[in-house]
Amino acid sequence: MSSAALRLIVGLGNPGPDYSETRHNAGFWFCERLACELGTSFSRESRYQGLVAKSRFAGADLWLLQPQTFMNRSGQSVQALMHFYRIAPAEMLVVHDELDIPPGQLRLKFGGGLGGHNGLKDITAHLGTQDYWRLRIGIGHPGDRNDVVNYVLKPPRKEEASEIDAALDRALLTWPLLAKSDFNAATQRINARPALPKKEEL
Repeated sequence: MSSAALRLIVGLGNPGPDYSETRHNAGFWFCERLACELGTSFSRESRYQGLVAKSRFAGADLWLLQPQTFMNRSGQSVQALMHFYRIAPAEMLVVHDELDIPPGQLRLKFGGGLGGHNGLKDITAHLGTQDYWRLRIGIGHPGDRNDVVNYVLKPPRKEEASEIDAALDRALLTWPLLAKSDFNAATQRINARPALPKKEEL
């Protein structure tokens, strides 16, 4: 597990208003909230084929990136920015939607499998390594893999949206830990399941 300081946060999604509210754009949602929290804003950078925001933390530059290449070509954008600023894969956190986790839950992990996620596949192919941090935002599974494409490209149902919203808020609360490279504490906090509402005793 890497303890290198994070220099790049990548939110995955698809560009344009047709996709902005869809489940596949959960990574974009997190990055937009984080930019707001850090008091910065995104601007289009054609050389990185993405929307880029810059902040400073503890005297170091921090970059936020939303690739505008469509999900399955995310690696082009990510590699271009990383190459220019000499950012190592272990200094990057990729934030993305996750079918295998229910709405309202999160997972932070370093490296590991790609779970069939096209954005992660393309980033890994371009970088030649899976050794980077991922923040997986649960969106749930439609139950039939033949329905997955249609599912991720639609907005979450109202109750799912509020659960995802709450999860994004929880993830933002751990940002100070991530920024300090306290990955153990951040992982424990993020991966903890949200408390279920207590049932009244009969």
